[in-house]
Amino acid sequence: MEVLQAIKTRRSIRKYKKDPVPQEELEKVLDAGRWAPSASNLQPWKFIVLSDFKVKEKVAKSLAWGKFLDEAPLGIAVAADPRVSSHPVEDGSIAAYSILLAAHAVGLGGCWLNPSASEEEVKEILGIPKEERLISVMSIGYPAEAPSSTRKELKDITFTNRYGSK
Repeated sequence: MEVLQAIKTRRSIRKYKKDPVPQEELEKVLDAGRWAPSASNLQPWKFIVLSDFKVKEKVAKSLAWGKFLDEAPLGIAVAADPRVSSHPVEDGSIAAYSILLAAHAVGLGGCWLNPSASEEEVKEILGIPKEERLISVMSIGYPAEAPSSTRKELKDITFTNRYGSK
């Protein structure tokens, strides 16, 4: 899939088929996260694959949003170390989005689940060191839905040289 098409057609998927994700596809998705850009190329991220139902269920129950995580074949958590990079949130976020785009490109679906309201609890479940930031938890699997979306017109959100200047 061409990158612009992937960007324009990727949607957040919250309903999944039960089909397992082949290891080869999972590795492609994780590798896309590995190749994301980061400040000074420090690559401060770690990816935790959630394949055990009980682990996914515990994380899902901890999240304010994303209770459907345990219905997806996989989850992927992204942690980033602020001791490695002064921009762990930005670095981890772009790695997570690269994972979501790659998932879409190989025929999988995914959804970003914001862990901020329960970050410490989820970090404990997943064994993430206290010093690290939990950036995202994503559900991953074959979509059992095909949501659509619209976007604001480019002319309504674009300015030249100064905010508000057409």
